[in-house]
Amino acid sequence: MQQRKVALQIIEDALKELDSPKGSLPSAVQKLHRAAIIIEDKDIEIWCAIQLGDVTYTEPLNKFITYYLENKDTEKKEFQKGVNAHIQELKKLELKPDIHFTTEELNIKADKHGGGYSSIGFITERYLDLVRLKKGNDNTYYKHNLDNHINYIKKKAHSTAVKLYKNLKFSGTVTNCFDLLREAVEDKLLDLNPAIAEQLMLAFNSVSSGKSEEWSQALATCRRLLESLADELYPASDQKYNGRSVGQTQYVNRLWAFMDLSIQSSSNKELAKAHVDFLGSWLEKLNKITNKGVHADLERLEATKSIFHTYLLVADILEYVKDTPSLASKPDINTASLDELEALLNISRSIAKEMIKVRVRDGRLDLENIAAIQGIGKKTLATAKEVFGLADS
Repeated sequence: MQQRKVALQIIEDALKELDSPKGSLPSAVQKLHRAAIIIEDKDIEIWCAIQLGDVTYTEPLNKFITYYLENKDTEKKEFQKGVNAHIQELKKLELKPDIHFTTEELNIKADKHGGGYSSIGFITERYLDLVRLKKGNDNTYYKHNLDNHINYIKKKAHSTAVKLYKNLKFSGTVTNCFDLLREAVEDKLLDLNPAIAEQLMLAFNSVSSGKSEEWSQALATCRRLLESLADELYPASDQKYNGRSVGQTQYVNRLWAFMDLSIQSSSNKELAKAHVDFLGSWLEKLNKITNKGVHADLERLEATKSIFHTYLLVADILEYVKDTPSLASKPDINTASLDELEALLNISRSIAKEMIKVRVRDGRLDLENIAAIQGIGKKTLATAKEVFGLADS
């Protein structure tokens, strides 16, 4: 907890530097670097180290850029082979293409007149020298190019600091506990029905979005997954259950019926019935909120509460699920069921679950994100190519 407070204070100081016209960009990056070390955020730590001129990272990055510029017009296959070799070397240093050497950053760093991979302190000094001398360049560095580089680093450092600050400020024990609950629910739901599990994960992703229209969509997704869960656990019937209609559209009543039938302990029957009544009333409320979400704008807090309650409700329902149904298989890896992934790729169920989670996170599965999953090796990748027709990126 104390480390969190220290890191927050350092990030606040960094943001003050970045927001002030008289603030020091090198100082802000150094502070962000220090905060990242304290909270053990390796990605941000490395990015800051690159901007501060750490040769551990800047030298191989420079070699990569030099190779790219000098060989881009050579034979395509050989050129790509060389690029891949450099990228593998960078990855050994824990450098990531979507964080540490994005296309935008490589374009900035490739410009020698803008400072290249020199430290941000050196780049800032060269820029200020040209401003003081009222010169556009000194035949090595150009004021305009240096300014572009500085603005890029400032913008990236600011967005990184803001994101890190929010994560530290608003995360804590409750969030961590919910993450544990979410992981457990998704894992068990994947065993029951991967399609329903994906709906729940997509709903969570939607409510995590900054777009208000996606919050309403999250609730609509929740309603659909509850309908699917009712179909799975208590199929529609023309016969009433304890006076309640359990037809196709009465998915709330069907879930209530499933819970009522599944709680068998006579000693706890009254308590269990009260619990079922609570779940039923909550489902009715959730249904109304969901319908509101389809037709009107929602506050994010309202949507978030509904998603959290859905996880809690599904967690309770899954406590009473006894059997796991088998599922049909499909040849497309991006629509394949959990059973299909496990059987056709000859992998463990836990690895198959990770593949589904990656598919939801990234929107699709390909050889690159499959290869990044722990436990998947060359043999499995070769099988994926053969069975699902995946091609190299």
